[in-house]
Amino acid sequence: MVANTYDISASTADRRSEEATTRPLARSAAADTRRPTADVAPVECRRWEQMVASLQTVTRLVTLPTLTFLIVLAVWATTQSTVAPDLPTVGETWQRAVTLFSDPFYDYGPNDMGIGWQVTYSLGRVLGGFFLALLVGIPVGLMMGTSEVCRRAWGPLIQILRPVSPLAWLPIGLLLFRAVDPSAIFVIFITSIWPIILNTSAGVQAIPRDYMNVSRVLQLNRLEITRKILLPAALPHMLTGMRLSLGIAWMVIVAAEMLTGGIGIGFFVWDEWNNLNVASILVAILVIGLVGIALDTVMNLVQRRLDYTQR
Repeated sequence: MVANTYDISASTADRRSEEATTRPLARSAAADTRRPTADVAPVECRRWEQMVASLQTVTRLVTLPTLTFLIVLAVWATTQSTVAPDLPTVGETWQRAVTLFSDPFYDYGPNDMGIGWQVTYSLGRVLGGFFLALLVGIPVGLMMGTSEVCRRAWGPLIQILRPVSPLAWLPIGLLLFRAVDPSAIFVIFITSIWPIILNTSAGVQAIPRDYMNVSRVLQLNRLEITRKILLPAALPHMLTGMRLSLGIAWMVIVAAEMLTGGIGIGFFVWDEWNNLNVASILVAILVIGLVGIALDTVMNLVQRRLDYTQR
């Protein structure tokens, strides 16, 4: 009887031991079967969020601009059919663009060159006047920013000359240089220098006084102060002025070339108007806008690369 009781107790203990061993295994197996289901939901949510973000990006970068251009084309077609029948249609302008861009760098003489050469000559004048404005504008801006005397002496003159129309400077340029290219570069220089001067001066004035106090403690000379403190600290303002000046220079060159003649996109527009070829003028307007966007994009990349406030 005692032996039977002992066997029953032993078997009961063995069953309890097996149950205690198998329950955690069952629980872990159940947890393993439930875990993929729990992980699927966040993955699907992330995929859905990424899809929505991609659609929003496409809408912002492609759909909305495309809709805007379609509206402009519709207004153009309506205006041509109702108000201005002499205005070329969208199809005629497109055909003229294909003709111009099929051989943009042909050269049949000074008065008959492709639109690619016209843009190249204009860019050369723009960059020439722009770099001259940098060479003069940055030192003047540094002096105005560091010296109260210079600021008071030159400030009124700059405020008087800054609003003057670019075309008002063209006769002065022709009188001084008696040639087309130097006159156009002079006009670009005199109209694009003001944002560089003012922004450089503002950047220097915005430098904290602690920087200058440190330069005195280190006994830096003026060249070292300019190279190690003024230029790096004022660089964001200077880059903003350069970006504005380059945009102004590109706008000015078109008007200047219309009056001076020669080779350039401005002269191309005026010459096509004399030939009553309005479709070519519309293509040139598009080219001028695209080149302006390219110049601004380049300056934006330079600004992001060098401006420490945008890193």
